Amino acid sequence: QVQLVESGGGLVQPGGSLRLSCTASGIIFSIDVMGWYRQAPGKQRELVATITVGGGTTYADSVKGRFTISRDNAKNTVYLQMNSLKPEDTAVYCCNAAVKTLPIRPLRPYWGQGTQVTVSS
Repeated sequence: QVQLVESGGGLVQPGGSLRLSCTASGIIFSIDVMGWYRQAPGKQRELVATITVGGGTTYADSVKGRFTISRDNAKNTVYLQMNSLKPEDTAVYCCNAAVKTLPIRPLRPYWGQGTQVTVSS
């Protein structure tokens, strides 16, 4: 019913930048919190950043000052601007959105399939 599709991943050198995008489509009445998570090989998935519909943001300590999350509510899209990238940022990045498909339905989390970010020289 709801699909989240990420784009913008790739290979970048340390110190470089990437911008990830994630667009939600399908049967959508409203979207509440949207966020980015990442999972590196052999590690648990971790929260990177979240943003509310009103623009309130939270960040993992490891990315504060380097990453910026934003969203375009009209386009059902969330972005993650990643600057000063480090090798330890290498991971699969997935977006998440809390979506209400109908007014009477509760919010439900949906996930994208992920996009690979590799930081290496």
